[in-house]
Amino acid sequence: MITLRHLTKRYGGHVAVDDVTTDVRPGLVTGFLGPNGAGKSTTMRMLLGLDRPTSGEALVNGVRYGQLRRPLREIGAVLDAGGAHPGRTARAHLRALAASHRIPAARVDEVIGLVGLETVADRRAGKFSLGMGQRLGIASALLGDPPVLVLDEPVNGLDPEGVRWVRDLARSLAAEGRTVLVSSHLMSEMALTADHLLVLGRGRLLADASLTSFVGSHPSLEDAYLALTSESVEYRSVPR
Repeated sequence: MITLRHLTKRYGGHVAVDDVTTDVRPGLVTGFLGPNGAGKSTTMRMLLGLDRPTSGEALVNGVRYGQLRRPLREIGAVLDAGGAHPGRTARAHLRALAASHRIPAARVDEVIGLVGLETVADRRAGKFSLGMGQRLGIASALLGDPPVLVLDEPVNGLDPEGVRWVRDLARSLAAEGRTVLVSSHLMSEMALTADHLLVLGRGRLLADASLTSFVGSHPSLEDAYLALTSESVEYRSVPR
């Protein structure tokens, strides 16, 4: 589970994340929505120990990321599809990650097959398309078979078949009882993928509700989202 308690991040006079409190629960795909600059990336970076909160805390299964003894076995994340060294092959990149986290080498071939990179596994990552880079990032996130997954725009650069694959993967991982947090700008895809939604606006948590409750009487998720983000009043949390 992911736990955020009064999570706040300030840069000088700018508040990037403003007192966010929520739980991202296992067994669900939680969609993380908000306009550019809303604070989504900063929230995920604080969760992964890349940025230090000004106040509050972000926990993975009750522990701060920096205190995890074997982080890749606890949480897998895709924040940057270009994270692999461009001179390394996909297989070499995954083997290095596996060795550094004491993960059996056999797991490398498993995740390569899982994400569909078998035919390009020995190609240098710098030659990858954006879509192949996304698949490699997802393979890295899955390498430690973690109970928590954080995916930032995982369908970026994928063709329709790849988008469907990510959707099915996210839902299958949640069905196994894992915590799955997915950030996306594609409302139509979130409507097909997410069970629960978190919406940020200007650093504040505007909505924390099931997909059904959030959409309510609106014709679509996009209409509900636009109605919320165009208002100045805060959306009240709907009971889970």
